[in-house]
Amino acid sequence: MAKTHKIIAQPAPGTRIAPVRNYTDEQMQKIHDLGEYARSIALPQTDPYYEWESRWLDKPDTLPRYMRAAKWDFEDAKKRIKATMEWRREFKPDLIPPDEVKIEDEGGKIIINGFDKDGRPIIHMNPGRQNTETSPRQLRHLVWCLERAKDLMPPGQESLVILIDYKTTTLRTNPSISTARKVLHILQQHYPETLGRGLVVNLPMLLNFFYKGISPFLDPVTRDKIRFNPDLLDLIPKEQLVSDLGGDHDFEFHHESYWQQVLEICNIAPDGTRAQVQTTTVSMSKVSQESLLEGIPESRPTR
Repeated sequence: MAKTHKIIAQPAPGTRIAPVRNYTDEQMQKIHDLGEYARSIALPQTDPYYEWESRWLDKPDTLPRYMRAAKWDFEDAKKRIKATMEWRREFKPDLIPPDEVKIEDEGGKIIINGFDKDGRPIIHMNPGRQNTETSPRQLRHLVWCLERAKDLMPPGQESLVILIDYKTTTLRTNPSISTARKVLHILQQHYPETLGRGLVVNLPMLLNFFYKGISPFLDPVTRDKIRFNPDLLDLIPKEQLVSDLGGDHDFEFHHESYWQQVLEICNIAPDGTRAQVQTTTVSMSKVSQESLLEGIPESRPTR
């Protein structure tokens, strides 16, 4: 089997996207009302970040994810989306210049490659390949990767897989509990309902304390999605799983090749914007609202 540097950027042919979201009239009304609230606190059109906040609000999955995360408690959903809007204005996750975080990718500690059987893109995390010291840039790199995985989601898919392989990981290369807490905060608070599955493989006994240390910071929903040493072929098509983990995809990481593929596939410009930008409005389109009623967006949204 020949080695390849090419990543898999589409689900296997015939994949049926799951889960399919269907909402009651009452839930649709709450989603609509949350949108009205979000728009009432949105940035003015004169703000440089207005366009990007508008894009995010206009994505078919944004409002439903916050309502589901709040278990349809409208006041809780308002607090959650307000906090994320404030965070995004400061962090600007959709405008991180690739060159700012490129060095973090050199060792291949986070690789987006392949899809599970439900059409979720897979983020491979390899803590043993840690190549930099702890810094805010590590978090920005992680967020950049989350945004790219969202770019690759096929129509109708709102979640992703994080597959953590602890092979070759040592106490020195494993992230600190403090760093893990920050990652969990971002994932749980600002990317709610985005983790579809968390898969952990090759975890050495030496690092069991790490999961005990972060367990108190895992919300019950996140905790229920984490599985240790599962049979990966039950969850991921063999042709979509890297050969190092028992699949047929004989992928070999090459930094420059991988980086350029991600930039091209996701259409990322050097300044972090999109290579081809289309103007959107802050209100959800009629088509997007209709697609929510169907539970499946009509097309991949402009990122």
